[in-house]
Amino acid sequence: MSGVPERRPRADEPSVPPLITRGQWRSAGACRSADPDLFFPISDSGPAREQAAKAKAICATCPVRRECLAFALRTGQVYGIWGGTTEHERTAVRLRAGLPRNVIHVASR
Repeated sequence: MSGVPERRPRADEPSVPPLITRGQWRSAGACRSADPDLFFPISDSGPAREQAAKAKAICATCPVRRECLAFALRTGQVYGIWGGTTEHERTAVRLRAGLPRNVIHVASR
């Protein structure tokens, strides 16, 4: 025990699973049982447009959609549907927020 009382959420606060608060949001994603290819359409037109709509419908039900989108914006995910957004929608969010169009993270050795 640290001597600090544990904060308990109020009855009107949404509960956040401990998994999410520890940063392990991916295992709580609604997409975890879907085909990963669904989230990476090859274009913005034709059948790919319907594919993106199906992926976004899964995202719409996801309890960690915000965490997913925040990750995509923070790490500059260029391809795919993340947090219910396409790459073009994320670019628009970045521009409105004054962020660089794409953020490239190079792993240090």
